[in-house]
Amino acid sequence: MKLFPLIVFVFGLSLCLHSQQNPETDKPEGIKTPDFVLAFTKTTGYRHKSIEKGVHTLRQIGRKNNFIVLQTETSEDFNAQNLKNYKLVVFLSTTQDVLNNQQQRVFENYIKSGGSFLGIHAAADTEYNWAWYGRLVGGYFKSHPNDPNVRNAKIDVLSKEHASTAHLEDSWSRSDEWYNYKNINPNISVLLNLDETSYDGGTNGKNHPIAWYHEFDGGRAYYTGGGHTEESFDEPEFRQHLLGAILWCLGRE
Repeated sequence: MKLFPLIVFVFGLSLCLHSQQNPETDKPEGIKTPDFVLAFTKTTGYRHKSIEKGVHTLRQIGRKNNFIVLQTETSEDFNAQNLKNYKLVVFLSTTQDVLNNQQQRVFENYIKSGGSFLGIHAAADTEYNWAWYGRLVGGYFKSHPNDPNVRNAKIDVLSKEHASTAHLEDSWSRSDEWYNYKNINPNISVLLNLDETSYDGGTNGKNHPIAWYHEFDGGRAYYTGGGHTEESFDEPEFRQHLLGAILWCLGRE
């Protein structure tokens, strides 16, 4: 991305100025280099209105937790030289085919080299013909309730040993568009499971994962099904859920 060198230059300049003020230290005391996160928001199918709110939220969270979020909808940014700048790539409600074959290979190599992936909501409605991606994200979108598509449901918290769920009670009730999934990777570690008895429209049965993680092909991958609505990104518990997922992807938890 053209913006990336400018961000690095500005941050580097601030470090230099701080270092000049503290000539007795090799590194500016109290300053740590932030991690860079790429938020990919390209859509070739349905486009969620919540995307811009989601990017804004990720940036807000990043400012308080020492990571910088840059957004792109340009598939050409999936090249080896650019991706090496990022510790995490977020697919934020991407839809359908967003990368060509060469870009797909570059992203596979990025993960195999220790990169991380976070999928939010419609990231599961993406790249149905790219089997590697399906295993990475952990499952594909199958369907969701209609009339209305956004409903209140109860989520069972299966584990609080993860940074993304440690703040939650045993049961979490909230409103969102609840996806049903297909081709679920059996190797994922499920953290949150939808209680289909609490709403109409579920088709996965008792085992209905809605947030999970796994180490995959040399890297880390996390997916959460929340985030359809703009209001989701105002919910303190959901924001903390996202932060915990990001921290795990960045290797901080």
